[in-house]
Amino acid sequence: MSKRTMGFVIGHKSNEKRRALLPADIKGIKNKQQLVFETGYGKHFGIEDGTYEQLGCRVAQRDEVLKQAIICDPKIGEADYLDALKAGQVMFGWIHTSSNQGKLEPLYGWDIEMIAWERMYQDNRHCFWENNRLAGEAAVMHAYLLYGKLPEETKAAVIGRGNVAQGAIRLLEKLGAEVVIYNRHQEKLLQKELEQFDVIVNAVKWDKEREDHIISRADLKKLPPHSLIIDISSDTNGAIETCRPSEDDESLYEVDSILHYTIDNTPSIFFQTATKAISKVVATYVDDLIENQSNPVLDAAYVDTKES
Repeated sequence: MSKRTMGFVIGHKSNEKRRALLPADIKGIKNKQQLVFETGYGKHFGIEDGTYEQLGCRVAQRDEVLKQAIICDPKIGEADYLDALKAGQVMFGWIHTSSNQGKLEPLYGWDIEMIAWERMYQDNRHCFWENNRLAGEAAVMHAYLLYGKLPEETKAAVIGRGNVAQGAIRLLEKLGAEVVIYNRHQEKLLQKELEQFDVIVNAVKWDKEREDHIISRADLKKLPPHSLIIDISSDTNGAIETCRPSEDDESLYEVDSILHYTIDNTPSIFFQTATKAISKVVATYVDDLIENQSNPVLDAAYVDTKES
């Protein structure tokens, strides 16, 4: 079976600077000559195109990269080039079929294979767990900078115990906040104790079939005025009824005297740290993708477009 090529494209999502593969991790890949990077791929990291070429990879213009058999892009599910893809190509990145349904639906009849990073697990741990933890850390740090108050002055409730929550807890405790942790089954307890907190951090994804919320708009009156809600999940009408996804320039807004922080892409705030973690994972699977070899992690991450 012939080897497939793999194109690494620069995403155009607002404030997105993360990349999928760094030169340091290419050294362990067998099929370096099958990798094609968009011109300027490493610019934000001080990496010249020639660095990729010296490793045996190819550098090309965007149109050429998008012709490769496999297209790798962290936020590929929100990409602005999806209508340029062709039948038989493979999408490899965070796809999030439920939240990106409108963009992805036209591709379902095109025989385009999708392998979703959010579905990749090794030994029952998410492969990109470091990026998830960073999402929690970055959201807390950025939100407090906008809030204008040191964490050590606050008492914070964190909802969740996964990697995102662990990142938030880790940073809050390092910076001196008093932290109380609630799991997703302790909603009623949190609602009873809301008045104790200056800051609420939501780190759980919400079941879109549910019509209720952990914190409703009516619950906001239980919080002290000018309290802060940090919704890392950033779901519209999700766990926090009054939260909505927003971009960096409008990430802090007020509802009923309560400040809300919501950005759906917080790891990109620390894009260099995030890219280092992402690259390490992606490099592990490049050869299997190029050689079209079965891999249990990749096989389980395949998106069945007939069911999406």
